[in-house]
Amino acid sequence: MNLKSGRLLNATVSGMSAIGIHVLLDYTGYVSPTDNDGKWILELMRRAVSEAGIREVHSHVEQFDGTLSPLGFAAVVLIDESHVSAHCYSERGLLAIDVFTCGENDPSVVADTIHSELVSNIEGLVLQRRDKVERFLQG
Repeated sequence: MNLKSGRLLNATVSGMSAIGIHVLLDYTGYVSPTDNDGKWILELMRRAVSEAGIREVHSHVEQFDGTLSPLGFAAVVLIDESHVSAHCYSERGLLAIDVFTCGENDPSVVADTIHSELVSNIEGLVLQRRDKVERFLQG
């Protein structure tokens, strides 16, 4: 991805460019590193956003105890360019992270920070998928 003059210039098919990029991370082998893993992940995402120089607008985490929803959590950090979110099915060891930005900030920077922290703290965590999807194509 190239950044020039504050505009995202990401070449695609037929000479179109994307002004949004979505990075998707899917993990297996997830085991909670703390008693309150949703809060831990939320703080990790907030730190990654801050370190990337992106403005946080709001953040929230919802921990699920398994009574109404499967055991796990959902967390989101709203940013002025879009969002960073996480969803976890604890009993199945599944964790999904997505980072979506529009404009000049590269979501890969945020995703790399989150990934690095996750694999450093959760033994046996396996990244099954990492995709980068161009959004809002313009010609």
